[in-house]
Amino acid sequence: MINYCLSTAMVVGIFMAFDKKCYTSSTNLPALITLLLLYGWSVTPMMYPMSYVFSVPSTAYVSLSCINLFIGINSSAITFVLELFENNRSLFDRHGHEPGVTEVYARFGEEHSADPFRWDFVGKNMAFMAVEGFFYFVLNLLIQYRFFMEHWFPVSPNTGPAIDDDTDVAEERRRIYEGGSKSDILQIRDLSKTYVGRKRAAVDRICVGVPAGECFGLLGVNGAGKTTTFKMLTGDTDVTSGEGSVAGYSILTQILDVHQNMGYCPQGVPESEIPRVAEWGIQKLGLSEYAGRCAGTYSGGNKRKLSTAIAMIGCPALVLLDEPTTGMDPHSKRFLWNAIMSVIQDGRAVVLTSHSMEECEALCTRLAIMVNGTFKCLGTIQHLKYKFGDGYVVTMKIKAAKGSRSPDLEPVESFMESSFPGCVQREKHYNTLQYEICSSSLARIFQLVVSNKERLSIEDYSVSQTTLDQVFVNFAKQQTGEDEDMRRTAAGRKDVKICPTKRKT
Repeated sequence: MINYCLSTAMVVGIFMAFDKKCYTSSTNLPALITLLLLYGWSVTPMMYPMSYVFSVPSTAYVSLSCINLFIGINSSAITFVLELFENNRSLFDRHGHEPGVTEVYARFGEEHSADPFRWDFVGKNMAFMAVEGFFYFVLNLLIQYRFFMEHWFPVSPNTGPAIDDDTDVAEERRRIYEGGSKSDILQIRDLSKTYVGRKRAAVDRICVGVPAGECFGLLGVNGAGKTTTFKMLTGDTDVTSGEGSVAGYSILTQILDVHQNMGYCPQGVPESEIPRVAEWGIQKLGLSEYAGRCAGTYSGGNKRKLSTAIAMIGCPALVLLDEPTTGMDPHSKRFLWNAIMSVIQDGRAVVLTSHSMEECEALCTRLAIMVNGTFKCLGTIQHLKYKFGDGYVVTMKIKAAKGSRSPDLEPVESFMESSFPGCVQREKHYNTLQYEICSSSLARIFQLVVSNKERLSIEDYSVSQTTLDQVFVNFAKQQTGEDEDMRRTAAGRKDVKICPTKRKT
C-alpha cells in the first residue's frame, strides 16, 4: 500500500509537471488523488484471487500487471489521438446533434471549476470503487478460510480406513487416532493434498506425532511429498483434508499462532531485542566473519546457515529444516549439526528433510521414508536397518602363507559361496575381500567365520549391518509419477548393490 501511495504521488507529479489544468486545478486535484487511491483500493483485492489460478503467485501478479499495462497504454493513446482532433468536432459528431467524445472531454475541461465529486460526474465511480474494494476484500477472506471449498465444493476425502503397508506406520496411525499424541509438539492426522489435474495425491493421509526433544527425519526422492507436507504445515498451500497442529494450534484455523511457535517465519521479537537476537544467531551459526556483508553476497552454504539462524529466532517449539546442509563443506556441516543438536537438547522438536544418510544418522532419533505421498516405514534408524535391511557386510583381511608373497584368496571365496549361497562379492583387493550377505543371521556369520579363521588364514574380519542408504534406495525404487528419472537414478547408484528386500519379523 505504501508503494502504491508513492506511485500515486509520482503520477500526480507528472500531471502537474505537464500543467494539465483539467486534472491539477484546485478543485479537480483532490478528485484526481481520490480516484487514484480508490483505484488501488479496488484493484488490489480484485487481483489477489487470481493468484490461486496460477501455480506460482508471482506469475499471476506479472500476468495481470501486463494486462493492466496494456489497457492503460491503449487508453492513454486513444485519449491522445482524440486530443489531436479536438477542433474537428464534425469527425466525431453523429447525426449532426449528438455530442462526440471530444465534446465530452471539452465539457470536462470547461467544468473543471465545478464540484467534481458530484454523483453525475465522478462521484458514482468513486462510490463503486469503494464498494468494490470492500466486496473483494471479503471475498478474499472467504477464499483464504476455504468457505467455498467447504460449503460449495466439498472435497471428498478418501473413503474407507487407511491401509498401511508397514506395521510401524499403522501403529503410529493408531496412536494418533487414540489421542496418544496429545503431548506432542507436532501432530499430523490424515493430512492430505491433491492437486487439480493429478490422479495421485501428492500427500496421502499421513499420520505422525513429534514430541519435544526429538529430531524427526523425512526422507524421499523428489516428488515423494516432503516439500508439500512442509508447505501445508506452514500455511503456504491449502490442506485438502486432514488436520495438523503445532503446540496445540491448528494449521487450518490458527495459522498465525502456528507461526509464533514454528521456526519458519518468526514473529514477535521486540524491537529493543533485535540487536541481541541477531548477534545470538550470528554466533550460533558461526557467521561472525560475514556479519558485515550483504546476505545476497553469501555463498550457498552460508545462505543455508543464515536461513537456519532465522528459523531458530524466538526459540520456537518446532523447527522445520528443508535440506539445511545443502552446499556446505564438511566442516560447516558438522558445525550446523551441533547447532541443531543444541536445539533438540533444549527440549524443542525438529523436523528435517535430507538427502544425506550420514546427516540423518547423526541427528534423527526417528525417521520416515516417504514414497508416493505415503509413509512406507517409520521408526528409529537401527530398527529400520534391521527390519528392511539387506543383510550384513563381511570384510576379511587374508594373510599370506609362509614363503608366499601374496595371499591365496580362492579358498576364502569358495568358502563364502558354499556357506552363504547368494552372497555378493563387493570388493576384492590384494589381501581384502568384502561380501554382502542377504540371507543369514548374525550369529551364524560369526560362528562360521570364527570356526574357519585359522584354516582360511583370516588375519582379521568385521561384520557390519546394511546401511541406511541401502534401505532408502530399496524404497526409492517404488516411487512413480513425474520423478521417474530421479527414482531410476537413485535406484541405480553404483555405490550401492541392492538385494531383494527382505522384511524380518
